[in-house]
Amino acid sequence: MASPQTVPCVNINDEFVQIVSLNVKQGDFVKNGDVVGTVETDKSLIDVAVEQDGYVLRIDCAPEQKARVGSVMFWLGAAADEPVPEVISTDAEARNAAGRPTAKARAMLKELNLDPARIPASGERLTAADIEDWLARTGKTGPAAALPSPSTRTEDSPTVSGELLELSAEAAGMLHTVTWHRDHAAAAYLELEYDPKPWEELAAHYATQQKLMLSPLLPLMAFRLAALARERTLINSTIVNARRFQYRPVNLGFTVQVGEMLYLTVVRETQDMDAGQFIAALGEVQRHAMAHKLPPQEASGATLSFSSMARWNVSRHIPILPPQTSLIVAHAAPKTSGKAVLGATYDHRVLTGFDVTQVLLALSRPLIPGMTGTYHPESTY
Repeated sequence: MASPQTVPCVNINDEFVQIVSLNVKQGDFVKNGDVVGTVETDKSLIDVAVEQDGYVLRIDCAPEQKARVGSVMFWLGAAADEPVPEVISTDAEARNAAGRPTAKARAMLKELNLDPARIPASGERLTAADIEDWLARTGKTGPAAALPSPSTRTEDSPTVSGELLELSAEAAGMLHTVTWHRDHAAAAYLELEYDPKPWEELAAHYATQQKLMLSPLLPLMAFRLAALARERTLINSTIVNARRFQYRPVNLGFTVQVGEMLYLTVVRETQDMDAGQFIAALGEVQRHAMAHKLPPQEASGATLSFSSMARWNVSRHIPILPPQTSLIVAHAAPKTSGKAVLGATYDHRVLTGFDVTQVLLALSRPLIPGMTGTYHPESTY
């Protein structure tokens, strides 16, 4: 069965990247790990490594093209003549009533901000020539032909003098996340105080038991959250078109700050892990983030998330919900009183305040499923 090789995510704020090079052609045989191209954002470059052995069946992008993170770069198959499935995208720029746009046409659609559904294709695929003919016939330009985004809100220009500047790719990606939070989730926030000492004692005990050099406090708390999602499946879901979408895997998002870059790293399929496996997997994605070499599967697909600002001695923060999730837990540093805060931003379309309170109360108790030994400090709750 044909498999897609997707455009990698360089950092959490990227919505688009630039295809710098792509050194394969249709019919080539490639091996898992082969570097076949490079993509670029405003601040960094990343090599594109093949994720499995196979023959290149079809290439869906080209050098010098802006490509959306997670979109298909090319298709791989076990045989050179394997058929490629026609995938219907939910992205308005990738839909067309008569046919899927070619790579060059997609680049033109994005540059001119055009809706492909309005442009007829002369053949099986919408081409750049089709777009040029349509623009010539209608007398329209890109901005005149574009459809406004339903989430766009018109804002008055400031009365103080200044200039409008284009957003960087990172800033545009952050805007996308914030806009989803604003326009889709019924976002709410609550928090509770707890005694952090039992968790600190458990982490120290676990580190000694497992001979770890660094404190596993945050990974253990994140693992506890993932374990709670197995029991309380509601927190591992979202709303899609007025229906609840229940995720099968528990993919735990974990924020990592690397210099000026904020990554939401993702540990996938945590429902199949014990604490040691989770800590090892999280350490691996953190190392990839530090090197700015996160593969797509480690930078997308979070179904719930954990964020901490304790390293900066922040005692309270309210995180933004990642798109299509219903819960992100906020961990903070202890206050001068010795108490600490666990908070949560949540989608009130899915969860009630009672649901989230019960999760935070459970998370405040340092109990690790599957942990070797019987050390469980008493909780204050």
